[in-house]
Amino acid sequence: MIATEQSLTRSTVARYAVGSLGTGGFATLPGLVLVYYLTDSLGVAAIAAGAVVTVAKVWDVIIDPVIGARSDRMLAVRGSRRPMMLLGGAALPFFFLLTFAVPHGTPAALSALWVFLAFLLTATAFSLFQVPYIALPAELASGYDERTRLLTWRVVVLTFAILLFGAGGPALRSLGGGDDFAGYFLMALVAGVVIGGGMLVSGFVAPRGVPAPVVPTRESILMTLRTNYAAGVRVLRDSQPFRALLLTFLLQGLATGMMLAGANYVATWVLHSEDAVTLLFLALIGPALIVTPLWGVVARRIGKERGFRIASILFGVAALSMVLLVWAPGAWVYLPVAVAGAAYAGMQSLPMAMLPDVISHDARRNGPGRAGTFGGMWTAGETTGMALGATVLTVVLAVTGYVARTADPSVVVAGAAQPAGAVVGIVLSFSVIPAAIIAVSLVPLGRYRLRKGDVDGVL
Repeated sequence: MIATEQSLTRSTVARYAVGSLGTGGFATLPGLVLVYYLTDSLGVAAIAAGAVVTVAKVWDVIIDPVIGARSDRMLAVRGSRRPMMLLGGAALPFFFLLTFAVPHGTPAALSALWVFLAFLLTATAFSLFQVPYIALPAELASGYDERTRLLTWRVVVLTFAILLFGAGGPALRSLGGGDDFAGYFLMALVAGVVIGGGMLVSGFVAPRGVPAPVVPTRESILMTLRTNYAAGVRVLRDSQPFRALLLTFLLQGLATGMMLAGANYVATWVLHSEDAVTLLFLALIGPALIVTPLWGVVARRIGKERGFRIASILFGVAALSMVLLVWAPGAWVYLPVAVAGAAYAGMQSLPMAMLPDVISHDARRNGPGRAGTFGGMWTAGETTGMALGATVLTVVLAVTGYVARTADPSVVVAGAAQPAGAVVGIVLSFSVIPAAIIAVSLVPLGRYRLRKGDVDGVL
């Protein structure tokens, strides 16, 4: 179903944007604290911690195309994607809390298994919401600029959510009074309720009505895994703009996921204060909140794809400059982080506004009814990037000799430190490596050729 020409109401914009409390919270908080929780509270070795997070995320990659195809089927049969979104929003808080509820004294291997299974269920619940959520803009808004407006405000809320969870999560954790179990449990309880609440509110924005004018085929009725993955392969094959945009976003997810997972390590071992992670997020997201609407203005004047390229270059340069932390760690780092935050706002809002254009363009050329499949493939690509970011970080930590710790009071060693090589590895994972990945992402972005005339000309 593609939106017909209509005015996009403020209520629709607001309710859709609220969903980013959920998507932003889930994208930020586990990426920020989960690997650190495993290595520095549960005593899990860095490479094993990376494997736990990566394998759980790979599961996302496996199921996202299936959920996308089923979402399209639900729209065709029932006229709405809403039930799937509400199920995900209701289930996520419970599983999220379970992820951070490993008792003191649990052996490292069992702790890793506990976190893996609980996070697997959490990620599944999130995908039930996220995949159809991404497909909605093509159904809620028509036209290049209307979708830019819808997605711009979504990213404003997304940016606020990143600040709220990136700064607030560690702050809640610190309220545990030195007891990591209590701190992480409180953090997960509050965050899970807020994430799930945002998802439930936004779930009701999904249109309800008569089924879309899509005739279900025998293949779609069978809904086999093979059929669902074949649908994902077909959208990649049929849409060159989608291939270029997805690869760009995947690579940038890898870079930002690596920096997100590394922020706690930078705060603890480079800036020598776990509380510095809150300041890092304030520096990152404060400017982003201000400039996010400006990226919408840039998009209208020079095009989304050119604005996206400018934001990417700016982010890469800011990241690269932070390699100086190796020789001169200090508060100066908050300045390039702020620049990166302003650029990150564009790196989120512009590709998200470009995706509905890709979907509507494909619907005109190849027929409607594939928005959920596009959403599934997009979420799978984003998840892959973020998961590989944590993986690359833990590989660097392992290679450079990072020493895992446990928060069990009977085991923790006062004054424990990291080898100098591990500290250098942390800095490189926060600067040079992400900057190089951003540079590589500009190659597929240069192959994205869909323009405003191509989009509005086919509506």
